[in-house]
Amino acid sequence: MTLMTLSTRRFSLRGRPAARNAVRGLTLVELMIALMLGLLVVGSASAIFISNRQTYRATEGLGRVQENGRMAFELLSRDLREAGGSPCGNADRQEPLKMVNVLTNPATRWWTNWNNGITGYEAAIPGGSPANRVAGTDAIDLMGGDSSSSAVVASHDTAGTSITLNTATHGFNVSDLAIICDWSQASLFQVTGVAGNVILHNNSGNPGNCSKGLGYSSPATCSVNGKVKQFGPIPAETNASATVIRMQPMRWFVGTTADGGRSLFRSTVVNTGGVLAVRDQEIAQGVNDMELQYLLTGAAGYVDATAVPANRWNDVVAVRVTLDMLSADGAGIGGAQLARRVAHTVTLRNRME
Repeated sequence: MTLMTLSTRRFSLRGRPAARNAVRGLTLVELMIALMLGLLVVGSASAIFISNRQTYRATEGLGRVQENGRMAFELLSRDLREAGGSPCGNADRQEPLKMVNVLTNPATRWWTNWNNGITGYEAAIPGGSPANRVAGTDAIDLMGGDSSSSAVVASHDTAGTSITLNTATHGFNVSDLAIICDWSQASLFQVTGVAGNVILHNNSGNPGNCSKGLGYSSPATCSVNGKVKQFGPIPAETNASATVIRMQPMRWFVGTTADGGRSLFRSTVVNTGGVLAVRDQEIAQGVNDMELQYLLTGAAGYVDATAVPANRWNDVVAVRVTLDMLSADGAGIGGAQLARRVAHTVTLRNRME
Protein backbone atom coordinates (compact mmCIF):
# COMPACT_ATOMS: atom_id res chain seq x y z
CA MET A 1 0.00 0.00 0.00
CA THR A 2 2.82 2.33 0.84
CA LEU A 3 4.73 1.69 -2.39
CA MET A 4 1.62 2.20 -4.54
CA THR A 5 0.84 5.51 -2.87
CA LEU A 6 4.34 6.85 -3.42
CA SER A 7 4.28 5.76 -7.03
CA THR A 8 0.99 7.56 -7.58
CA ARG A 9 2.29 10.71 -5.96
CA ARG A 10 5.41 10.65 -8.11
CA PHE A 11 3.27 10.30 -11.23
CA SER A 12 1.19 13.27 -10.23
CA LEU A 13 4.21 15.43 -9.52
CA ARG A 14 5.76 14.48 -12.84
CA GLY A 15 2.51 15.33 -14.67
CA ARG A 16 2.23 18.89 -13.38
CA PRO A 17 4.99 20.45 -15.57
CA ALA A 18 3.44 18.86 -18.64
CA ALA A 19 0.05 20.56 -17.93
CA ARG A 20 1.67 24.01 -17.52
CA ASN A 21 3.50 23.71 -20.86
CA ALA A 22 0.18 22.91 -22.68
CA VAL A 23 -1.48 26.28 -21.63
CA ARG A 24 1.09 28.72 -23.02
CA GLY A 25 0.32 32.60 -23.48
CA LEU A 26 1.61 35.33 -25.88
CA THR A 27 5.05 36.69 -25.53
CA LEU A 28 5.73 40.43 -25.30
CA VAL A 29 7.06 40.51 -28.86
CA GLU A 30 3.94 38.81 -30.23
CA LEU A 31 1.72 41.24 -28.32
CA MET A 32 3.59 44.26 -29.71
CA ILE A 33 3.30 42.92 -33.27
CA ALA A 34 -0.45 42.40 -32.82
CA LEU A 35 -0.88 45.93 -31.47
CA MET A 36 1.08 47.37 -34.37
CA LEU A 37 -1.05 45.52 -36.91
CA GLY A 38 -4.21 46.69 -35.14
CA LEU A 39 -3.01 50.30 -35.20
CA LEU A 40 -2.29 50.05 -38.92
CA VAL A 41 -5.79 48.73 -39.59
CA VAL A 42 -7.44 51.39 -37.37
CA GLY A 43 -5.29 54.15 -38.93
CA SER A 44 -6.19 53.09 -42.45
CA ALA A 45 -9.88 52.91 -41.58
CA SER A 46 -9.71 56.34 -39.91
CA ALA A 47 -8.02 57.88 -42.94
CA ILE A 48 -10.68 56.45 -45.23
CA PHE A 49 -13.44 57.69 -42.91
CA ILE A 50 -11.97 61.20 -42.72
CA SER A 51 -11.51 61.33 -46.49
CA ASN A 52 -15.08 60.16 -47.10
CA ARG A 53 -16.38 62.63 -44.55
CA GLN A 54 -14.53 65.50 -46.23
CA THR A 55 -15.81 64.39 -49.63
CA TYR A 56 -19.37 64.27 -48.27
CA ARG A 57 -19.05 67.74 -46.73
CA ALA A 58 -17.67 69.15 -49.98
CA THR A 59 -20.43 67.51 -52.02
CA GLU A 60 -23.09 68.66 -49.57
CA GLY A 61 -21.69 72.21 -49.52
CA LEU A 62 -21.53 72.37 -53.30
CA GLY A 63 -25.08 71.03 -53.52
CA ARG A 64 -26.34 73.76 -51.20
CA VAL A 65 -24.49 76.42 -53.16
CA GLN A 66 -26.03 75.20 -56.41
CA GLU A 67 -29.50 74.94 -54.86
CA ASN A 68 -29.30 78.47 -53.45
CA GLY A 69 -28.10 79.72 -56.82
CA ARG A 70 -31.01 78.05 -58.63
CA MET A 71 -33.51 79.50 -56.16
CA ALA A 72 -32.04 82.99 -56.45
CA PHE A 73 -32.07 82.91 -60.26
CA GLU A 74 -35.58 81.48 -60.45
CA LEU A 75 -37.19 84.15 -58.26
CA LEU A 76 -35.09 87.06 -59.53
CA SER A 77 -35.66 86.05 -63.16
CA ARG A 78 -39.41 85.94 -62.60
CA ASP A 79 -39.43 89.54 -61.34
CA LEU A 80 -37.08 90.71 -64.10
CA ARG A 81 -39.21 89.22 -66.86
CA GLU A 82 -42.30 91.08 -65.60
CA ALA A 83 -40.55 94.41 -64.92
CA GLY A 84 -42.35 97.42 -66.35
CA GLY A 85 -45.20 95.30 -67.61
CA SER A 86 -48.94 95.86 -67.43
CA PRO A 87 -51.94 93.86 -68.70
CA CYS A 88 -52.24 96.35 -71.57
CA GLY A 89 -48.58 96.32 -72.58
CA ASN A 90 -47.81 95.34 -76.15
CA ALA A 91 -44.36 94.91 -77.63
CA ASP A 92 -45.76 95.62 -81.11
CA ARG A 93 -46.58 99.22 -80.20
CA GLN A 94 -44.50 101.89 -81.88
CA GLU A 95 -43.94 103.61 -78.53
CA PRO A 96 -44.22 102.56 -74.87
CA LEU A 97 -47.60 102.74 -73.19
CA LYS A 98 -47.89 106.09 -71.38
CA MET A 99 -47.74 105.66 -67.60
CA VAL A 100 -49.40 108.29 -65.39
CA ASN A 101 -48.38 108.26 -61.73
CA VAL A 102 -50.87 110.15 -59.56
CA LEU A 103 -49.42 109.02 -56.23
CA THR A 104 -48.43 111.84 -53.87
CA ASN A 105 -44.72 112.72 -54.17
CA PRO A 106 -43.81 109.40 -55.80
CA ALA A 107 -40.09 110.19 -56.19
CA THR A 108 -39.62 110.34 -52.39
CA ARG A 109 -40.14 106.57 -52.00
CA TRP A 110 -38.53 103.85 -54.09
CA TRP A 111 -41.72 101.78 -54.01
CA THR A 112 -43.91 104.52 -55.50
CA ASN A 113 -41.45 105.75 -58.15
CA TRP A 114 -42.40 103.89 -61.34
CA ASN A 115 -39.40 105.12 -63.39
CA ASN A 116 -40.12 102.85 -66.38
CA GLY A 117 -40.42 99.82 -64.13
CA ILE A 118 -36.69 99.14 -63.71
CA THR A 119 -33.75 101.02 -62.17
CA GLY A 120 -30.32 99.63 -61.31
CA TYR A 121 -27.70 100.89 -58.87
CA GLU A 122 -23.95 100.43 -58.63
CA ALA A 123 -23.23 102.43 -55.49
CA ALA A 124 -25.48 104.32 -53.10
CA ILE A 125 -29.21 104.33 -53.73
CA PRO A 126 -30.84 107.79 -53.79
CA GLY A 127 -33.11 108.16 -50.80
CA GLY A 128 -31.12 105.63 -48.76
CA SER A 129 -30.02 102.03 -49.13
CA PRO A 130 -31.37 99.20 -46.94
CA ALA A 131 -29.61 99.22 -43.56
CA ASN A 132 -27.98 95.83 -44.10
CA ARG A 133 -27.00 96.26 -47.75
CA VAL A 134 -23.38 95.31 -48.49
CA ALA A 135 -21.53 98.34 -49.86
CA GLY A 136 -20.16 97.94 -53.37
CA THR A 137 -22.70 95.33 -54.48
CA ASP A 138 -25.29 96.00 -57.17
CA ALA A 139 -28.99 96.46 -56.47
CA ILE A 140 -32.11 96.85 -58.60
CA ASP A 141 -35.66 98.22 -58.23
CA LEU A 142 -38.42 96.56 -60.24
CA MET A 143 -42.08 97.47 -60.70
CA GLY A 144 -44.65 95.15 -62.17
CA GLY A 145 -48.17 93.83 -61.98
CA ASP A 146 -49.28 91.22 -59.45
CA SER A 147 -51.72 88.89 -61.19
CA SER A 148 -53.11 87.62 -57.86
CA SER A 149 -55.37 90.71 -57.85
CA SER A 150 -56.78 91.79 -61.21
CA ALA A 151 -60.14 92.40 -62.87
CA VAL A 152 -61.76 93.85 -65.99
CA VAL A 153 -63.34 97.33 -65.78
CA ALA A 154 -67.11 97.28 -66.30
CA SER A 155 -67.55 101.05 -65.91
CA HIS A 156 -65.72 104.11 -64.59
CA ASP A 157 -67.38 107.07 -62.86
CA THR A 158 -64.76 109.84 -63.03
CA ALA A 159 -66.81 112.31 -60.98
CA GLY A 160 -67.35 109.81 -58.18
CA THR A 161 -63.83 108.37 -58.56
CA SER A 162 -65.33 104.86 -58.62
CA ILE A 163 -64.29 101.96 -60.82
CA THR A 164 -66.81 99.14 -61.17
CA LEU A 165 -65.18 95.78 -61.83
CA ASN A 166 -66.67 92.72 -63.45
CA THR A 167 -66.29 90.66 -60.25
CA ALA A 168 -66.44 91.13 -56.49
CA THR A 169 -63.67 88.58 -55.93
CA HIS A 170 -60.97 90.84 -57.32
CA GLY A 171 -58.62 90.68 -54.31
CA PHE A 172 -58.09 94.45 -53.90
CA ASN A 173 -57.88 96.02 -50.45
CA VAL A 174 -57.87 99.61 -49.23
CA SER A 175 -54.41 101.21 -49.69
CA ASP A 176 -53.27 98.76 -52.38
CA LEU A 177 -51.17 100.24 -55.16
CA ALA A 178 -52.89 99.52 -58.48
CA ILE A 179 -52.48 100.04 -62.23
CA ILE A 180 -55.45 100.69 -64.49
CA CYS A 181 -54.83 100.62 -68.23
CA ASP A 182 -56.42 100.42 -71.66
CA TRP A 183 -55.14 100.63 -75.24
CA SER A 184 -53.99 104.25 -74.83
CA GLN A 185 -52.42 104.66 -71.37
CA ALA A 186 -51.86 103.23 -67.88
CA SER A 187 -52.30 105.01 -64.54
CA LEU A 188 -50.71 104.15 -61.21
CA PHE A 189 -52.86 105.06 -58.19
CA GLN A 190 -53.75 104.00 -54.65
CA VAL A 191 -57.05 102.29 -53.86
CA THR A 192 -58.83 104.53 -51.33
CA GLY A 193 -61.97 102.45 -50.85
CA VAL A 194 -63.47 99.04 -51.62
CA ALA A 195 -67.17 98.11 -51.63
CA GLY A 196 -68.04 94.84 -53.32
CA ASN A 197 -67.03 95.08 -56.96
CA VAL A 198 -66.33 98.84 -56.73
CA ILE A 199 -62.95 100.42 -55.90
CA LEU A 200 -62.28 104.14 -55.39
CA HIS A 201 -59.39 106.41 -56.37
CA ASN A 202 -60.05 109.60 -54.38
CA ASN A 203 -57.32 112.10 -53.45
CA SER A 204 -56.76 110.67 -49.97
CA GLY A 205 -54.87 107.84 -48.27
CA ASN A 206 -51.22 107.33 -47.35
CA PRO A 207 -49.21 108.06 -49.44
CA GLY A 208 -52.47 108.84 -51.20
CA ASN A 209 -53.37 110.19 -54.62
CA CYS A 210 -52.49 113.78 -55.39
CA SER A 211 -55.29 113.89 -57.95
CA LYS A 212 -58.71 112.39 -58.55
CA GLY A 213 -58.09 112.41 -62.28
CA LEU A 214 -56.14 109.60 -63.89
CA GLY A 215 -55.35 111.31 -67.19
CA TYR A 216 -52.00 111.97 -68.84
CA SER A 217 -50.66 115.48 -69.30
CA SER A 218 -47.30 116.82 -70.39
CA PRO A 219 -45.70 118.30 -68.44
CA ALA A 220 -47.16 116.23 -65.60
CA THR A 221 -49.39 118.21 -63.27
CA CYS A 222 -51.00 117.21 -60.01
CA SER A 223 -54.05 119.03 -58.64
CA VAL A 224 -57.17 118.02 -56.76
CA ASN A 225 -59.12 117.13 -59.88
CA GLY A 226 -56.21 116.72 -62.29
CA LYS A 227 -56.82 115.70 -65.86
CA VAL A 228 -59.82 113.42 -66.33
CA LYS A 229 -59.37 110.08 -68.03
CA GLN A 230 -62.22 107.60 -68.28
CA PHE A 231 -61.38 103.91 -68.53
CA GLY A 232 -64.15 101.89 -70.15
CA PRO A 233 -66.50 101.09 -71.67
CA ILE A 234 -64.69 99.08 -74.33
CA PRO A 235 -63.57 101.31 -77.22
CA ALA A 236 -65.12 100.07 -80.46
CA GLU A 237 -61.88 100.50 -82.41
CA THR A 238 -59.84 98.29 -80.08
CA ASN A 239 -62.29 95.68 -78.82
CA ALA A 240 -60.19 95.52 -75.63
CA SER A 241 -61.40 96.10 -72.08
CA ALA A 242 -59.66 98.29 -69.54
CA THR A 243 -58.00 96.25 -66.77
CA VAL A 244 -56.98 96.89 -63.16
CA ILE A 245 -54.12 94.98 -61.54
CA ARG A 246 -52.27 95.34 -58.25
CA MET A 247 -48.80 96.89 -58.61
CA GLN A 248 -45.97 95.11 -56.82
CA PRO A 249 -42.69 96.97 -56.15
CA MET A 250 -39.60 94.79 -55.66
CA ARG A 251 -36.04 95.61 -54.62
CA TRP A 252 -33.21 93.06 -54.87
CA PHE A 253 -29.89 93.51 -53.03
CA VAL A 254 -27.12 91.65 -51.19
CA GLY A 255 -27.28 92.17 -47.44
CA THR A 256 -25.66 90.94 -44.24
CA THR A 257 -27.42 88.47 -41.95
CA ALA A 258 -27.60 88.20 -38.16
CA ASP A 259 -24.83 85.55 -38.11
CA GLY A 260 -22.45 87.78 -40.09
CA GLY A 261 -22.93 86.05 -43.44
CA ARG A 262 -24.33 87.43 -46.69
CA SER A 263 -27.58 86.61 -48.46
CA LEU A 264 -29.69 87.78 -51.37
CA PHE A 265 -32.68 89.82 -50.16
CA ARG A 266 -35.96 90.83 -51.81
CA SER A 267 -37.87 93.85 -50.51
CA THR A 268 -41.61 94.10 -51.13
CA VAL A 269 -44.46 96.26 -49.89
CA VAL A 270 -47.06 94.56 -47.70
CA ASN A 271 -50.51 95.88 -46.83
CA THR A 272 -51.45 95.24 -43.20
CA GLY A 273 -54.84 96.61 -42.31
CA GLY A 274 -54.54 99.47 -44.77
CA VAL A 275 -50.99 100.41 -43.74
CA LEU A 276 -48.21 99.89 -46.29
CA ALA A 277 -44.77 98.86 -45.09
CA VAL A 278 -41.57 97.56 -46.67
CA ARG A 279 -40.61 94.00 -45.76
CA ASP A 280 -37.15 92.52 -46.44
CA GLN A 281 -37.12 88.78 -47.08
CA GLU A 282 -34.00 86.61 -47.19
CA ILE A 283 -34.17 84.63 -50.43
CA ALA A 284 -30.87 82.75 -50.78
CA GLN A 285 -27.99 82.25 -48.35
CA GLY A 286 -24.37 82.41 -49.32
CA VAL A 287 -24.69 85.09 -52.01
CA ASN A 288 -21.47 87.02 -51.48
CA ASP A 289 -21.88 89.46 -54.40
CA MET A 290 -24.28 90.32 -57.23
CA GLU A 291 -23.34 92.04 -60.47
CA LEU A 292 -25.96 93.35 -62.89
CA GLN A 293 -25.45 94.54 -66.47
CA TYR A 294 -28.04 95.85 -68.89
CA LEU A 295 -28.67 95.56 -72.61
CA LEU A 296 -30.35 98.57 -74.23
CA THR A 297 -32.26 98.64 -77.49
CA GLY A 298 -29.82 99.07 -80.36
CA ALA A 299 -26.73 98.59 -78.16
CA ALA A 300 -23.93 96.18 -79.03
CA GLY A 301 -23.28 94.85 -75.53
CA TYR A 302 -24.16 94.91 -71.87
CA VAL A 303 -23.23 97.89 -69.68
CA ASP A 304 -23.24 98.71 -65.97
CA ALA A 305 -25.99 100.76 -64.36
CA THR A 306 -23.78 103.84 -64.31
CA ALA A 307 -23.62 103.74 -68.14
CA VAL A 308 -27.43 103.74 -68.56
CA PRO A 309 -28.74 107.32 -69.01
CA ALA A 310 -31.56 108.26 -66.64
CA ASN A 311 -34.00 108.64 -69.53
CA ARG A 312 -33.14 105.27 -71.12
CA TRP A 313 -34.20 102.73 -68.52
CA ASN A 314 -37.28 102.20 -70.64
CA ASP A 315 -34.94 100.90 -73.37
CA VAL A 316 -33.52 98.06 -71.24
CA VAL A 317 -34.51 94.78 -72.88
CA ALA A 318 -32.32 92.28 -71.00
CA VAL A 319 -30.32 91.95 -67.78
CA ARG A 320 -27.24 89.81 -67.18
CA VAL A 321 -27.08 88.58 -63.57
CA THR A 322 -23.85 87.26 -62.04
CA LEU A 323 -23.84 85.82 -58.52
CA ASP A 324 -20.78 84.95 -56.41
CA MET A 325 -21.81 82.07 -54.15
CA LEU A 326 -20.07 80.79 -50.99
CA SER A 327 -20.79 77.64 -48.99
CA ALA A 328 -22.00 78.11 -45.43
CA ASP A 329 -19.17 76.09 -43.82
CA GLY A 330 -15.50 75.40 -44.51
CA ALA A 331 -16.03 72.39 -46.76
CA GLY A 332 -13.11 73.21 -49.04
CA ILE A 333 -9.40 72.42 -48.80
CA GLY A 334 -7.92 73.58 -45.51
CA GLY A 335 -11.32 74.56 -44.16
CA ALA A 336 -11.94 77.17 -46.88
CA GLN A 337 -15.44 77.99 -48.12
CA LEU A 338 -16.44 76.63 -51.51
CA ALA A 339 -16.87 79.42 -54.06
CA ARG A 340 -18.81 79.43 -57.32
CA ARG A 341 -19.59 82.18 -59.84
CA VAL A 342 -22.73 81.65 -61.89
CA ALA A 343 -24.27 83.89 -64.57
CA HIS A 344 -27.66 84.04 -66.22
CA THR A 345 -29.30 86.36 -68.75
CA VAL A 346 -32.96 87.39 -68.50
CA THR A 347 -35.00 89.20 -71.12
CA LEU A 348 -37.82 91.58 -70.19
CA ARG A 349 -40.86 89.86 -71.62
CA ASN A 350 -42.96 92.96 -72.35
CA ARG A 351 -40.11 94.69 -74.26
CA MET A 352 -39.09 91.96 -76.64
CA GLU A 353 -40.23 92.32 -80.25
